[in-house]
Amino acid sequence: MIAATIDTGANLEDLTKRALTAMRRILRTTELNSKQVMRETGLTPSQLIFMQILDEGHEQTAGQIAARMGITQATTTVLLQKLEAMGMIQRRRGEHDRRQVWLSLTAAGQKALAISPDGAHAQFHKQFMALRDWEQAMLIASLERVAAMLGDHEPDVAAVLDSSEMLAGQEHARTETTS
Repeated sequence: MIAATIDTGANLEDLTKRALTAMRRILRTTELNSKQVMRETGLTPSQLIFMQILDEGHEQTAGQIAARMGITQATTTVLLQKLEAMGMIQRRRGEHDRRQVWLSLTAAGQKALAISPDGAHAQFHKQFMALRDWEQAMLIASLERVAAMLGDHEPDVAAVLDSSEMLAGQEHARTETTS
C-alpha cells in the first residue's frame, strides 16, 4: 500500500516536471522569436503587433488599438510614443473633433513590417486554426487554467498572445498581395 502511494507521488512529480518543461519550451520559443524580430526590425513583438494593427489600411485611434491588443491605455501610450520617436507611425488630429487623434503608419513603418519575420504568433495561429473546435476549446481552457495557476494578475502580460489571430490574418493578407 505504501509502495503504491510512493509510485503515484513519483508519477505526479513526473507529470509536474513535464508540464513545467513544456511551459519552459513555450517561453524559450517566444523569447527566441522576440530576439529575431528585434534583430531584423529593431522592434519588440508588442511594437510589431501595434504596427500590424495599423497596417489594415485605415487610421485608428489609440483606444481602438488598446482594445484590440488587450492592453491598457497607458501601455498603448508608451508604445505609441516609442514608435513615433522611431518614425514608424504618425498622428493626425481629427477634422471634426480636434481632441481625437488618428494614427497611421509612415513609409518607414510599412518598410519595417515588410521585412518582419512571420513569428511564433502567426505560426501558432495557423496550426491552432487547423484544430477541431473541441480541440481549440480544450487548449484555450487549459492555457487559461495555467495562467490562473500562475497568478494571472497582469492583463498586459498576455497582450502579444491576445493578438495572434490578427497577426496571422495580416500575414495571410500580406502574402496574398505579394504573390
